[in-house]
Amino acid sequence: MLRIKRMDTFILQSFLPLFVMTFCICLFIVLMQFLWRYIDELVGKGLGVDVISELFFYAALTMVPLSLPLAILLASLMIFGNLGENFELTAMKASGISLLRTMAPLIVLMVMIAIGAFFFQNYALPVAQTKMYTLLYSVKQKSPELEIPEGAFYDQIPGYNLYIESKDRETGVLYGMMIYDVSKGFENSSIILADSGKMSFTDSKTHLFLQLWSGESFENLKEAASGMRNVPYRRETFDVKEIMVPFDANFNRIDEQGMRNQYVGKNIAELRATIDSVGHQVDSVGDLYALSLRQAPRVNLAPFIFEADSTGRMHRVATPLANAPARKIDVDSVFRGSSSGIRLGYLQQALQRAQRERQEYEYRAITVAEDLKTIRRHSIEMMKKFTLSFACIIFFFIGAPLGAIIRKGGLGTPLVISVFLFIFYYIIDNMGYKLARDGKWPVWQGMWLSAAVLLPMGIFFTYKAVNDSTLFNIDGLKNFFSTLLGLKQKRNIDLKEVIMDEVKPALAMERLSELETLCRDYLADNPARQGYTAYWLKGYDRVGLTGLRELQEAIVERVANTRSRKILFKLREMPVLRVTWLLQPGRSPLFAKAMIALFPLGVPLWLLGRRMQSLLRADLTTTVTVSSQIIKLFQDEQS
Repeated sequence: MLRIKRMDTFILQSFLPLFVMTFCICLFIVLMQFLWRYIDELVGKGLGVDVISELFFYAALTMVPLSLPLAILLASLMIFGNLGENFELTAMKASGISLLRTMAPLIVLMVMIAIGAFFFQNYALPVAQTKMYTLLYSVKQKSPELEIPEGAFYDQIPGYNLYIESKDRETGVLYGMMIYDVSKGFENSSIILADSGKMSFTDSKTHLFLQLWSGESFENLKEAASGMRNVPYRRETFDVKEIMVPFDANFNRIDEQGMRNQYVGKNIAELRATIDSVGHQVDSVGDLYALSLRQAPRVNLAPFIFEADSTGRMHRVATPLANAPARKIDVDSVFRGSSSGIRLGYLQQALQRAQRERQEYEYRAITVAEDLKTIRRHSIEMMKKFTLSFACIIFFFIGAPLGAIIRKGGLGTPLVISVFLFIFYYIIDNMGYKLARDGKWPVWQGMWLSAAVLLPMGIFFTYKAVNDSTLFNIDGLKNFFSTLLGLKQKRNIDLKEVIMDEVKPALAMERLSELETLCRDYLADNPARQGYTAYWLKGYDRVGLTGLRELQEAIVERVANTRSRKILFKLREMPVLRVTWLLQPGRSPLFAKAMIALFPLGVPLWLLGRRMQSLLRADLTTTVTVSSQIIKLFQDEQS
């Protein structure tokens, strides 16, 4: 019992440092992605280190749901890959400790991490997201840092364009200044030219103070020229001129309450309350719209009164409205009995009414669609509280068994596999999120799509690792696809140094003659060219071909016990007969008739099958030729 506890401690001590390291690496990578995304909003704003640090801190908390599953996958791959590479897993299994028992302490740890991830998603993440987005929007609204270039127009001051020829960086004096003031509109713009000048901020940093020397200004006076044909302008020459320009250089935080009311700033209880309230509102609006449609008067239809029962359901009252018509109206007779002008007026009024009702209900549909979108976004955010915890457990049951199977430690192979699997997970998860967000799928289906795809992978990898099965049998896969596609296989026959049971020439020639006869009979029984219908109904006899191939392999194995190099070299030319599904795909009559009925769909398979049949006939012909040549070699050796 003590030894097992030490093993648990050993597994945990090996896993935790790797997990912390991989989590920090993954968090750093996603933070770099965040930086690349918002770099344009941060550069040139003159933000302090405290603001940048605070923004990155909240961004790091927001990126935990993205980096935690990847860190678990990478760490579990590395730890079990190291254990397998160092034969420690083999030693544990030899001691009677199964893989699941080895994983037991980490399974308990993963359950604890999943529970912690849920509470983090429900309580910490809404606060972090609220503060991060609030701070990010505040940064976006901050004015850029005032850095006017030389020889280029600067347009970052609202309503002004500035141009300077040169500047003295030690004294801060600007030379060759041009200022275009369009704050009152382009038609009331003014231009100021100055030989030199200097800029500074007021103490409150809400205005830019310009002190200009030796210049002149030009200003349109269109506002004062009402009724005048020619627009006057004013020209002014000055030695010293001072201008105050509104320019807020402070960093002002916006109120967090607006973001707190969004779905990203709510926990499960608040999300449920919003979903219920908006859902009740949608139902109420829908009932009102349906009631108005039922009670709207229609020609030849008496509108009815609807009342709500104790449960809130609407029921029709049997008595029609008082203004309902007492008898039916023959609309066609009224229309035909009117003049053409009156009929045209009827049609125009009907068209206008239909257009008004259409616009009204389109507007109502847009209103309801916005409410439904709000419900979906809140439902998605609520589902995210659970999907992260489940993803952590699934990724562990993918990474740990996969590491035990591939038995490669370090950071190379596990990193490649982890990135590939995580990209696959991210694509599936993002696809499900968009389908749920747009209302094409129910929210629960879209948000649990990635879990539904990855869960079978985790079960499969765990089953393979527990049963010590190879994940990918390359030779088996090659043989499978070679058999399926009828690919040509190379025959390898080596000269044996010691032959215990040498082949008898008479018996070998007899069996080769039998093989030669059977190949000719098979070629005669199966036509060289089969039409579309004959291919699906009959094809080539796969059962007979399988028996022929078994006979060929038995003869080759027997004849290979010879001391003649000529016969061995000739035996290598004996082809391996192709037995593939494409030779006789219509063994099921129902499937064959269906493919005949769906004629164009089966044409590609028919053409590919014809190609396989042609290759098979060539192999059978070669078998006949090689068999005759080997018989001739046996005869020459006996003579």
